[in-house]
Amino acid sequence: MDIAFSHTFANELDGFYQSCSPEKCTSPRLLQLNTLLAEELGLDHCLLEGEVGVALFSGNALPDNAKPIAQVYAGHQFGMFTSQLGDGRALLIGEVVDGTGTRRDIQLKGSGRTPFSRGGDGKAALGPVLREYLVSEGMHQFGIATTRALAAVGTEDWVAREDLKPRAVLTRVSASHIRVGSFEFFAAKGEWDQVRRLADYAIDRHFPEAKNSEDLYLQFFKSVLRKQAKLIADWMSVGFVHGVMNTDNMTISGETIDYGPCAFMDRYVPSTVFSSIDGHGRYAYENQPKMGQWNLAQLAKALIPLYDEEQERVIQRFVDELDRFNDCYETFWLDNMRAKFGMVSKDKGDGELVKQLLELMHQGGADFTLAFRYLADVRLDDELKFKSQFNAVVNLDDWLARWAERIERDGQSPEECADRMNTVNPIYIPRNHKIEEVLDAAVNRNDLEPFRMMLSVMSEPYSYKSGHEEYAEPSPANAEPYITFCGT
Repeated sequence: MDIAFSHTFANELDGFYQSCSPEKCTSPRLLQLNTLLAEELGLDHCLLEGEVGVALFSGNALPDNAKPIAQVYAGHQFGMFTSQLGDGRALLIGEVVDGTGTRRDIQLKGSGRTPFSRGGDGKAALGPVLREYLVSEGMHQFGIATTRALAAVGTEDWVAREDLKPRAVLTRVSASHIRVGSFEFFAAKGEWDQVRRLADYAIDRHFPEAKNSEDLYLQFFKSVLRKQAKLIADWMSVGFVHGVMNTDNMTISGETIDYGPCAFMDRYVPSTVFSSIDGHGRYAYENQPKMGQWNLAQLAKALIPLYDEEQERVIQRFVDELDRFNDCYETFWLDNMRAKFGMVSKDKGDGELVKQLLELMHQGGADFTLAFRYLADVRLDDELKFKSQFNAVVNLDDWLARWAERIERDGQSPEECADRMNTVNPIYIPRNHKIEEVLDAAVNRNDLEPFRMMLSVMSEPYSYKSGHEEYAEPSPANAEPYITFCGT
């Protein structure tokens, strides 16, 4: 198949990767193809659905102009620095320019050992591949910046985890795979020319407008900071917990990446943690903004030595920008919340009104998604579904009266307000218990229909679908606490 691959990262950044070929799969078969994404990328989805696509997405036969590479990076993992990580089970096979003129990476994940596998097998199990496909596509439908799944391929091979699991390969698409840890790798070795090369490349690719600034690398930092503040504010607005916000999982492009121990909250509990390895709650839901800021501080440390002037002055400029993160985040977060609450104007008391409801939701054990979804019905004189989300006695009437007074100042009709709210408050999210049902069917019964059905439901998460009520239901009240695991 002729794909218009280019390789700017590989051609311009020698020393930032190692070439590596994918390991062959046994009897690969196409499990799912994202035809709409293929069209965005200018790829022939009809051809990709056949043998050519299976060979490509499994890594068994790459096009002649593919150039598979494993990128190197370092990272702070749960606060502890590891000087060399890198793509241990992923290969960037090339870049394509989509219909909007945006350059995007195409990467195979689970394609076998690389020079950075550190003793691992470099492969992926079927469950985590389908999980990433579902959740990343759900995030895309929410309008949240994310890597995306182009295809999933199953094989007759097995991988050893806690027991033997069927092997699969995911094809992932991203604006790029440059991470904060990519800068940390060379900064830790004092190779500042390499840090500068990477920064210049990232600026050209993602923030070309920064080149008009008198302070190039500070402007680059500000641009990354703003992207990350927006991303995390968007996560918070849908109750998403990334679970492993290490610096090697933070992209410069501002996309969500690496859907390992991630999950969505059911009940609103700010301290929610899903990851089995986050025993101290470092990456709990409520900690995500400050951890984003912490990660950005590590990027700043890598960029500051690029300046020849007195370091104290440079440090202060970066610190000043870092200190603005909270205000930047709060602005994005409050804009998201205003939309979820049906507000079309801005009022100085909006933040307090939002926080008051969140506290009531916490006290009352309300489902995060459904409380917001059913708040719109209150505008249509139906309070029952909203109030039914609270399982403890809390005073909702006083808050609802204040909210109604605030909304009415915007001059919208109740119908207009409810319709507006229902375009930003989903009825469906990738519920954890439903994901587990889907993965159990695929892995243990070789049944992909539940996966495809859930993928279909998540393609329109704001539209109620008769007969699909189960996808909107929270996990049972007596369910065990949900725990997620890294798929490595």
